[in-house]
Amino acid sequence: MALDDVFERFVRKSPLSVMARLLMQRALSAEWMEGLFQEHRQRQYTKELLFSAEVGLMELVALGLRPSLHAAAQDSEELKVSQQALYEKVNHTEPELVRALVQGSGERLTPIVKQLKLQQEPWAAGYRVRVLDGNKLAASEKRLKPLRGFRGAAMPGQSLVVYAPEWDLVVDILPAEDAHAQERALMGPILERVQPGELWLADRNFSTKNILFGIEETGAAFLVREHAQTPHPKEVGTLKEVGRSKTGVVFEQAVEIEAEGGKRLALRRVEVHLDEPTENGDTCIRLLTNVPAERMGALEVAELYRRRWSIEGMFGRLESVLHSEVHALGHPRAALLAFGVSVMAYNVLAVLLAAVEEEHHLQATEVSSYYVAGEVKATYSGMMIALPEKTWSTFESQSDEALSQTLRQMARQINPAKLRKHPRGPKKKVKKGYVPAEQARRQVSTARVLRGDESTG
Repeated sequence: MALDDVFERFVRKSPLSVMARLLMQRALSAEWMEGLFQEHRQRQYTKELLFSAEVGLMELVALGLRPSLHAAAQDSEELKVSQQALYEKVNHTEPELVRALVQGSGERLTPIVKQLKLQQEPWAAGYRVRVLDGNKLAASEKRLKPLRGFRGAAMPGQSLVVYAPEWDLVVDILPAEDAHAQERALMGPILERVQPGELWLADRNFSTKNILFGIEETGAAFLVREHAQTPHPKEVGTLKEVGRSKTGVVFEQAVEIEAEGGKRLALRRVEVHLDEPTENGDTCIRLLTNVPAERMGALEVAELYRRRWSIEGMFGRLESVLHSEVHALGHPRAALLAFGVSVMAYNVLAVLLAAVEEEHHLQATEVSSYYVAGEVKATYSGMMIALPEKTWSTFESQSDEALSQTLRQMARQINPAKLRKHPRGPKKKVKKGYVPAEQARRQVSTARVLRGDESTG
């Protein structure tokens, strides 16, 4: 069978795997990564192990194609160094380099997504929305010698994540090795990248004078949930009811905050008196924004903040669909590299979903990222064995517009019914309440319960 026939067979039978390979080639080309390494490295250097090879192995783990970095390295025929040398390099990968990887790969994929979503309505007219949130990495295994006698949880780090919900892409992360550092204290480098025309959504962890004034001074806008203690704005207008949102009654009030030097910032406070309390028991949430009322009404402000939870969905997909947290990697820098590579893999997955949605006229809520990732995992390794590297070189010179069209053409081969979500109905809220320890530890035989021989009561 001719090579072209083999390629076309993969396009027909597993188009998502071919599309994933083309997007990874665009987002993470080896030449680009080596240039990035030389530009952003601090103490690291290249001897026998290329930075692109290190990222490529971690990419296999993030996609679920290999269960661990050790397994990926053991299976690699191209790795010319020892496993110890690989782990030494991974454990010393600087967080600044991880950040540059995520930023750069996001920038390389954004034009393609824009081509695929030309008809999409913006979240907020006249603004580019950015959602900011923190993500603490889950506790790792205690393989490092200083941790072996410790009985508690070892936290390998955290990241501030900047998400562009309209494109479903992560456009920036700030990795931090100290898992106990305050999120707001890490904001300096993020503020340096805020651009005019952006609208930043964030929770109350970022409700400080320094952050709000910092965003305002760049010419950008913000919508932040007000913290009970900070920035403690001064009320300069009366609280007025403006209507109902999907979650409660909405009120609006003029307020202002003052910086240490006496500079003042006029803001709008939007209150939502909730029909149902939050998980924390809050019955009212207060939002602060510098968006003018003529550009966005209070009801729109309340609805936009409600959509901020899209970033939680993104984190959920990172954990459930991709291996964003490799528990065997206890060294902070290794764990942060794994998370960064998973974020880049998520961006590739997001572009795949966009191509399927646009070609088959589906809503974003209809296509399952779990099924998409599952097909890629099932076929990708075999495809890379069957097709030599030169097969993909013809696509390297494609423009962003041409590549988006290629993706849509391949997406036509997909049966969208196989990728649709099957949502279950809403769960009943049942308060479990307190039970004695002996009851909580009690065991039953499921088979006996089903036969009626044993009771769970």
